[in-house]
Amino acid sequence: MRIIPAIDIIDGKCVRLSKGDYDTKKIYNENPLEVALEFADHGIENLHLVDLDGAKSKHIVNHKVLEQIATKTDLKIDFGGGLKTDEDLRIAFDCGANQITGGSIAVKAPEVFKSWLQKFGADKIILGADANNEKIAISGWQEESDRELIPFIKEYQNEGVSYVICTDISKDGMLQGPSFDLYKKILNECRFETEKDTNRNKSIKLIASGGISTFEELPMLAELGCEGTIIGKAIYENRISLKQLENYILSKA
Repeated sequence: MRIIPAIDIIDGKCVRLSKGDYDTKKIYNENPLEVALEFADHGIENLHLVDLDGAKSKHIVNHKVLEQIATKTDLKIDFGGGLKTDEDLRIAFDCGANQITGGSIAVKAPEVFKSWLQKFGADKIILGADANNEKIAISGWQEESDRELIPFIKEYQNEGVSYVICTDISKDGMLQGPSFDLYKKILNECRFETEKDTNRNKSIKLIASGGISTFEELPMLAELGCEGTIIGKAIYENRISLKQLENYILSKA
């Protein structure tokens, strides 16, 4: 299971929110590059970079931060937040993103999201399936849609989606543990069983996000079958040390 620390950006600074509420913003570092370099120094290879200004503005905003981290580290970056157009994606990829995450766009403009899968390939496009009570939330979690989480994932799995980030918003930033039951349900239900589907992914590559609070939760998520896990506040609040993550990565190498 890949370990994927998160850096959320507002006004060019590294912040964390609770349950996606912008009023709960807490600044952890004025310089996101410093944070990224520290991750890289501990053997971490992946980074989840979220443009919270972009999510609110509905277009890419903090691409310079992306470019700085991409050029100064070897981290493989998945970038999300406010990506709505082909031009947003061009900027993100030109600035060094390895993958992009689309959430609201997959709800509000499905044809655009599907076209990205065709143009850029499923390995480059992550479906952001962020949910509250198993209903998809959009627009930086400021809106709840009427889309049910698992049918939503299945629909895009049929379109070729491989990577899915699922955040249980009720858990995010609360340091109370992740939604094990929800991830188990997704992994069990989002499988192709029949012969005609053998050319497709047998199961999605599920990246768990939200609520990670202790190191002991990581092997439990791996055991469930999660392909990766995103860790944010637990690192910044020193609940999980970078040394622990480094040792975990080394033990799996």
